[in-house]
Amino acid sequence: MSDPVRYDISLLSEDDIYLFNEGNHFRLYEKLGAHLLEAEGEAGAYFAVWAPDAKQVAVMGDFNRWSKSSHPLSPKGQSGIWEGFIPGVARGACYKYHIRSKHRGYRVDKADSFGFYFEGPPRTASIVWDLDYTWNDQEWMAKRYQRNSLDAPISIYELHLGSWRRVPEEDNRSLNYRELAPQLAEYLQQTGFTHVEFLPVMEHPFYGSWGYQTTGFFAPTSRYGTPQDFMFLVDYLHQHGIGVILDWVPSHFPADEHGPGFFDGTHLYEHADPRQGFHPDWHSFIFNYGRAEVRNFLISSALYWLGKYHIDGLRLDAVASMLYLDYSRREGEWLPNIYGGKENLEAVYFLRKFNEVVYQEYPDVQTIAEESTAWSMVSRPIYVGGLGFGMKWDMGWMHDTLKYLANDPLFRKYAHNTLTFRMLYASQENFILPLSHDEVVHGKGSLLQKMPGDDWQKFANLRLLLGYMYSQQGKKLLFMGGEIAQWSEWYHEASLDWHLLQYPAHQGMLRWVEDLNRVYRREPALYQHDFNPAGFEWIDCNDLDHSVISFLRRGVNPEEMILAVANFTPVVHHNYRVGVPAGGFWQEILNSDSQEYGGSGQGNLGGMDAAPLPFHGRFHSLNLTLPPLGIVFFKVI
Repeated sequence: MSDPVRYDISLLSEDDIYLFNEGNHFRLYEKLGAHLLEAEGEAGAYFAVWAPDAKQVAVMGDFNRWSKSSHPLSPKGQSGIWEGFIPGVARGACYKYHIRSKHRGYRVDKADSFGFYFEGPPRTASIVWDLDYTWNDQEWMAKRYQRNSLDAPISIYELHLGSWRRVPEEDNRSLNYRELAPQLAEYLQQTGFTHVEFLPVMEHPFYGSWGYQTTGFFAPTSRYGTPQDFMFLVDYLHQHGIGVILDWVPSHFPADEHGPGFFDGTHLYEHADPRQGFHPDWHSFIFNYGRAEVRNFLISSALYWLGKYHIDGLRLDAVASMLYLDYSRREGEWLPNIYGGKENLEAVYFLRKFNEVVYQEYPDVQTIAEESTAWSMVSRPIYVGGLGFGMKWDMGWMHDTLKYLANDPLFRKYAHNTLTFRMLYASQENFILPLSHDEVVHGKGSLLQKMPGDDWQKFANLRLLLGYMYSQQGKKLLFMGGEIAQWSEWYHEASLDWHLLQYPAHQGMLRWVEDLNRVYRREPALYQHDFNPAGFEWIDCNDLDHSVISFLRRGVNPEEMILAVANFTPVVHHNYRVGVPAGGFWQEILNSDSQEYGGSGQGNLGGMDAAPLPFHGRFHSLNLTLPPLGIVFFKVI
């Protein structure tokens, strides 16, 4: 093959270089990395890599027998970028960059940080690839602003690609992207979820990290197929009315030698000082958000997934670890900011810039923060001092609710405020209520295992938990397996326990989730005012002696309302009076104790007329039967 230096071709203009060094080039994937094209009548690949402290950079691959010197790249002025065109390199060629640093004679073989495709682990080379694909989701894309709106029903099924469903007849292998598409679309339509959220699909060397130790920020993992195969999965889900959210990890990256760390003999992407640049919990590098080129890299990655893969939302992992300089560090192990505080001002700037650019380019998507502290205004606009996210996980609700339900029902009255505390802050952010993968791993047990009591009570408690989540303000998220009441906690090397669906109790749980989603999507009162105080009204939050709460949900039309009454004890409460704001017939539209869900069948015979008997400060009331460990929903008709 010919020397790349003699080909006068570059994808980088002077404007590109200026914007890159300034920190305002957000589509770097169009310029850096490997790109198939034709130069001087010869087909080949153009390579460009950022390595400002390199002394020499060469492309090595299967096309040159992995020679570390035969195909050197040339520096692009003073930009720190090395580039060159190599004729004859075709789609599917494996490659790395051999970098000789200016410092200490350091040499290393690096995968392409902008690579579109990678070899399957444990191999680590990048693969020259294109992104050609014919999309068929035009109808979804034209209307997705409606499906992603803050006043739309959003019910998210969180899923790990490698362990949702496996093929036991073929050595227990995972489904590939194209096999997954029809099975997952059918299942999500059956269960009624509006969106699916994939744990990180970006390439990662260690499968056991679940994708959270990312090295390929522009590549779907090759474990399940090609980039086009993943596009097919997204496309297929869109065609069947399902939105796709990706976990995205700009908080840290692994220290594997082939990854971005210590890329050119210097700490290029990460901070050099381990007090800022190394995460003690995850043994990984932390991005240097103060560096303009690093912000370019990360925001380009975000826009890449939203643009090239038609992704509908990005959920940012571990935002708290980005915001606080002392996160998981003891005194003396962290550096304060310029004002002496613990806030990471550079990360704050990056997150605001990220949200500003994303919503400017794709106003019909959502960005979601997993932020576990009380940092204010995470999901509020930048112009009022917020971080600019569309939504935020309500980790407090999750912890408090699971803690409350872990109590024996006899003692729940002593923890009643744990259950009701959320409504003091429920409208301060645009919350998602998460029952995520983090709650069913590392010895925490499955959701079903967390519930106290005998088997019947465990199932009743879990139905109550899910019903309570769907009745509360906030969008919904449930990790796979929760909908079938999996006994064992999640294990990434095995399929979900689908065989459980041969048993009535597990069938009943699945029907309960299906009906929760059906009613949730049908009733505007349950979703239109998720983030507005007007959407929630207590009837009685103080009946701790019975461990009962009752409240109303309202939509844009105040006449449309849903009454929810939850009994957190295994005792049936007969003649339990609840005040309501209107007369007429109140239809019981959901009852978690229905026999079809595995309950005891206690209830209100389909509903009742409100009596003109004042109660709870209202002119009408209902005389209800509250099922044990159950929740009932009513709608006035």
